[in-house]
Amino acid sequence: MKKKYNIEVDCANCANLVEAEINKVEGVVKATISFMTQKMKVEYAEGADEEAVLAEIIKASKKVEPDFEVLS
Repeated sequence: MKKKYNIEVDCANCANLVEAEINKVEGVVKATISFMTQKMKVEYAEGADEEAVLAEIIKASKKVEPDFEVLS
């Protein structure tokens, strides 16, 4: 399953660092972040609990960029 989210990230380098961390989260097949559009696309592994994985994505993201926010 693929989902798109509006996000808030402060700089392009931060977006790259967050993207790298998100791709390490169990349950994520592939994640991409666009700093220019402030969007994040996440492809979840089949059978993954979307809410639980999103919580882990946010937790991992905040380790490298404390100001990172998922808006929707």
